[in-house]
Amino acid sequence: MRQNLRILGAAALTAALSASSAWSAESADPIKLTLHDWSGQLINTKIMGSILQEAGYNVEYVQADYIAQFAGLKTGDLHLAMEIWETTGREALDEATASGKVINAGETGLMAIEEWWYPAYMKERCPGLPDWQALKDCAEEFATAETSPSGRYVGGPVTWGGFDEERVEALGLDFEVVHAGTDAALFAELESAYQRQDPIVLWVYAPHWAPSKYDGEFVEFPVYSPECYSDPSVGVNPDLAYDCGKPRGPIWKAAWAGLPDKWPGAYEIIQSYSLSNDEMSAMVGKADLEGVEVDTVVSDWMAENKDLWSSWIGN
Repeated sequence: MRQNLRILGAAALTAALSASSAWSAESADPIKLTLHDWSGQLINTKIMGSILQEAGYNVEYVQADYIAQFAGLKTGDLHLAMEIWETTGREALDEATASGKVINAGETGLMAIEEWWYPAYMKERCPGLPDWQALKDCAEEFATAETSPSGRYVGGPVTWGGFDEERVEALGLDFEVVHAGTDAALFAELESAYQRQDPIVLWVYAPHWAPSKYDGEFVEFPVYSPECYSDPSVGVNPDLAYDCGKPRGPIWKAAWAGLPDKWPGAYEIIQSYSLSNDEMSAMVGKADLEGVEVDTVVSDWMAENKDLWSSWIGN
């Protein structure tokens, strides 16, 4: 009887150790995750990286351009990108997945809005808002000394894409597009203008703290369709594409096509991973408004959500 119990106990222990270490038997090479230039992406990526490390994987973070990163994902020099926004990155994602060298690893749980946004006090100066056509009649209300009589639109960093220059031309808007150098600079512009009630319309996105902190609205452009971006004959301007708003939808995870074979357990974790807009907006607020270091925000989330991420790694 004792012998049988010892055998059963040893078998159970072996099975448990086998289950807990199965993924550690995969490649010891580092899984390379891309970092960009906005707080939410840094937080999202480092939470993912922390979970993979808890599961026994080696992780390396690589600074990469938002769109240019797809070249590295195709070659396998980069392995995972945690934030491909339906709003600005879908074309690049579709092109990359069509090559067979990149795979769509599923939704992050985050839902994206990226669009022109203005403070509520600007609606008093341009009463037709949020209808985009109001901008045709009151572009000068958004002018600054540098752009007058044209309005000034503050776009995101050039690397974010977004086709704002094309949209201005296609919709016949008398606006000059000025790109902020960084995510932080973009929202510093908003804070400064908002405090002084100065004219401003700019690129704002969600999930983010800004739409909650400031009273304002997104401009309502003609509804996006893929054809609006690809076929000039579609939309309000029969001669030019991009005569509509930005797309809205999920934020995706994109991976090198070889990742599931090289790190199959990691790929399961990546597919399971999910956050909500409210969670992310709160964490970005901690980083950007309260000055909490990104790594601290990440470690706090890991501590508070151990049961959740442990379920993703099978612990």
